[in-house]
Amino acid sequence: MSPADKSELSYKKLARHLNNLPAGFPGTGDGLELRILRRLFTPAEAELAVHLTLIPEKAEVIALRAGIPLEQATARLKQMSLKGLIYSREKPDKPSLFMANQFVIGIWEYHVQNLDPELIKDMEQYIPVLFNEAWKIPQLRTIPVNRSFTPKLEVMTYENAEELIRRRGRIVVAPCICRRERTMAGAGCTRPLESCLVFGPTADYYERNGLGRVISTQEAIEILHRADETGLVLQPGNYQRADNICCCCGCCCGVLRTLKKLPRPVDHLSSPFYAASVPDTCNGCETCIERCQMDAVYIDNGKSAIKIDRCIGCGLCVSTCPTGSMTLIRKPAADQPVVLKTSRQTYLQLGQLRNKFGNWEILKMLVRSKVDRLLVSMGISNN
Repeated sequence: MSPADKSELSYKKLARHLNNLPAGFPGTGDGLELRILRRLFTPAEAELAVHLTLIPEKAEVIALRAGIPLEQATARLKQMSLKGLIYSREKPDKPSLFMANQFVIGIWEYHVQNLDPELIKDMEQYIPVLFNEAWKIPQLRTIPVNRSFTPKLEVMTYENAEELIRRRGRIVVAPCICRRERTMAGAGCTRPLESCLVFGPTADYYERNGLGRVISTQEAIEILHRADETGLVLQPGNYQRADNICCCCGCCCGVLRTLKKLPRPVDHLSSPFYAASVPDTCNGCETCIERCQMDAVYIDNGKSAIKIDRCIGCGLCVSTCPTGSMTLIRKPAADQPVVLKTSRQTYLQLGQLRNKFGNWEILKMLVRSKVDRLLVSMGISNN
């Protein structure tokens, strides 16, 4: 096999490997997904990446599985982690642990500080494919801005952005990759760039790799207030113990832009609320139309009205209505989205719905990891 053929094969194997993870990396038929991988991974990195799983493992285990010397594997894994190609956990006085990154949310977002025009162009074409073919359930959910809450509105703790922040420890704020890439493409907006909040172990990864900066709980809450003021939709991870909150606009966000093109965005997202208008008090100022990121509000006989099949329940039309004519309503119990407790549960469900990560695949991954760790403990290596 020629070096070129070997290189091409490594990218095809990596594409299959990423597509077998819960969030997916589907093929396009024209090789777009392979072109994206070539922009991100060297052939050697692609060959090593297929040996990582969703189980955090030591470099010794991955080196054995990949059939390369430990020193070579360790150096390459650390470099790949710095590049955002894989995920790593680092703790003082403990060995580094490495695991696979999903493509979105994961590899793509970790390139927020390392974008170029050609990669942006390819991703603009690819995101709709990924959304339509792989996301059987949303990876993000929509929760209202806090100023849209009323005393009568029942709000769960995990639906309250400020409470989500107060319950987490370490917080990092990072630039929004969607707003940055749209700006680089000449189609951005003037809304705040530094607006993605990350918590917990993922925050450590962001800080370690220079993707964001550590902030206080109070500054994080101020960022939420700024998001409301500038008309940004709050989208945490689609699980109760969210490890991120994205502040998104309909002109830049890949998810919202894709949703806006659909006739019924409400069928493709996770949101417990919808907005309603009180015509008797509405003065027709159209502030709500300007604020809506999904084109869900319109004027009917001089009064605001809502297209329910387009409303995502973000509360942006409520928080600045000068006459208090807009309000949020909780959807009926039968229409409430199921929000699982952890990211692990959500991604297992996503993988199973895609027929890519069922019980058999999980069992094989666990057994393989246990056997390889046992072999390493017995002193077996490629050195």
